[in-house]
Amino acid sequence: MENKIKWPELPKINWKLFIIIIVVLVIIVASIKFVFNFISEGNTEVAYKILSEDEVPEKVMEILPRYKMLERALATKIDEEIYVIVTRGEKLTEGYKVDITKIEFINTDDENMVIVYALFEDPDTEDLMQQEINYPYIIAKTQLTELPDKIELDISYKE
Repeated sequence: MENKIKWPELPKINWKLFIIIIVVLVIIVASIKFVFNFISEGNTEVAYKILSEDEVPEKVMEILPRYKMLERALATKIDEEIYVIVTRGEKLTEGYKVDITKIEFINTDDENMVIVYALFEDPDTEDLMQQEINYPYIIAKTQLTELPDKIELDISYKE
């Protein structure tokens, strides 16, 4: 006498429907990931500290005269630390100021880029300012670990 084990009968699966559902789920997950990456654009806000003049390394102060005539942002690496410098160029009177509001790191397939968001403040046109050539700048020590391939300055003006 043979004892055959009788397996319970499984319900029949509509394989076409099953595969379509799996494909649709994969497409939904991939599109959610794509939309999230598109919205965030791979941007990361960088932590930084604005330095006072006595906190700025001497090597950074040696670099500054080459760029203080220009309105720009630049980054330099000194002693394994990355510093971001924003300069306003030559101004003929006092009262011009510069501040960094945000630093953003963007990592794309082609390059690493940093965008420095700066707030420029000009003296009030009705205020009398001493005429003295001035070179407003600000220096920040960042948490970046490597120099960016490209750096951009995004300027807004205080009203």
